[in-house]
Amino acid sequence: MRRYASRTDDNHRAIVSALRRAGATVQSLAATGAGCPDLLVGYRRAAYLLEVKRHGSEHAKAKPGGKGKSSQTATRQLEWRQRWRGPEVVTVRSPEEALAAIGATWLPAFSETGIEAEGVA
Repeated sequence: MRRYASRTDDNHRAIVSALRRAGATVQSLAATGAGCPDLLVGYRRAAYLLEVKRHGSEHAKAKPGGKGKSSQTATRQLEWRQRWRGPEVVTVRSPEEALAAIGATWLPAFSETGIEAEGVA
């Protein structure tokens, strides 16, 4: 099977930053490959697995079993989820979705670039 270099989606850094500012510990698993989710998050003594996707990305629309890199990745992710016996994998596309997925009630302000806005403590 052909291997592709792992890369993170554009919003990955903004999501990790928001989770950490909310008090979560975050371990990126993006380089693991083989369908493993992108983030392992610890928050209030619970563990969460998050898959980061970009809004409207070709990869997010890929169908398992299809042809091409995105479909192969989608197939690996589906197979991984079917084998996984731990907590549910949640797909997130924004810092707000990631914070909601872990039950965080504090939402930091973000600019369009995903970097914290000035004046936010």
